[in-house]
Amino acid sequence: MRLIRLENPPTILGSAAVGSKKEFEGPLGADLDLHDETGTFGMDTWEKSESEMQRIVLNLALAKAKCETAELDAIFAGDLLNQCVGSAYGLLSFGKPFFGLYGACSTFAEAAILGSMLVSAGYFHKVATVSSSHFCSAERQFRFPLEYGGQRTPTAQWTATAAGSFILGKEGEGPYITEVMAGRIIDGGIKDANNMGAAMAPAAIDTLLAYFEESGNSPDTFDRILTGDLGREGVLITLELMKREGYDLTRVYNDCGLLLFGGKSQDVHCGGSGCGCSASVISGHIMKRFHSGEFHDVLYLATGALMNADSTKQGSSIPGIAHLVHISSHK
Repeated sequence: MRLIRLENPPTILGSAAVGSKKEFEGPLGADLDLHDETGTFGMDTWEKSESEMQRIVLNLALAKAKCETAELDAIFAGDLLNQCVGSAYGLLSFGKPFFGLYGACSTFAEAAILGSMLVSAGYFHKVATVSSSHFCSAERQFRFPLEYGGQRTPTAQWTATAAGSFILGKEGEGPYITEVMAGRIIDGGIKDANNMGAAMAPAAIDTLLAYFEESGNSPDTFDRILTGDLGREGVLITLELMKREGYDLTRVYNDCGLLLFGGKSQDVHCGGSGCGCSASVISGHIMKRFHSGEFHDVLYLATGALMNADSTKQGSSIPGIAHLVHISSHK
């Protein structure tokens, strides 16, 4: 059994989302708590800018949760940069026990899984989860420096300059994290680093099928089933293959990479990606709809491509992973 039903579902006490100019100009711009027009957040390098995003978004989430830093037992955080330096430098000043995580674009869900299990078990009372990505720092590490001016392929996605954060606690009025399921590493044989959707879709399908089988729930149980971030290519693959397995997701399914940006109007090709993409969509757009009463049950399935800057150059295929979190307004 991979599904974990949390006996004492932790409450999402507060959440926050930040982004840059491009994210603010997208369809979900109004759901950001803060944005920076320059994308620098007052820093002199892109990597420092990403660290500053993490510091800002955690402070915003703490304020919305009416929680002091001293009340946190631990911080679970990650990013796309080597050795998770975005998180390490960004969260240094908080002085709290730190779990640095790397699950690529699935990092925010991974953080939520680990944090919620430890809160539910009673080991921690309050924890923070944080995840971020920055277009410019990611391009420099994984592709080419921006000044190179390389042409992007049609299946490529746009790394979001964004961050999201949850504050999880033992007590509170909801919404709650009620179920979690860790993903397995699935390799579909895709070697194209500019087609992350196709590389990650098999992992999303694997986790979804396992969840429906073990939980007994159906797609109709949920207001939304959200992946993050498969983009247009991965969404089409997931819809088609899930339908072959007997699950029609058409009514409830969407992808954070498609929600964050405005498609052709913003020239992001297949959609958004990056640790901060789904983190900001869930922490901002989705949580606001829980608080307004529009949503009551959301299945959040964050997907990650487990490659690095060298593995694809060496001809290796790109394994994927998909971590699942069930957010509900009911315990």
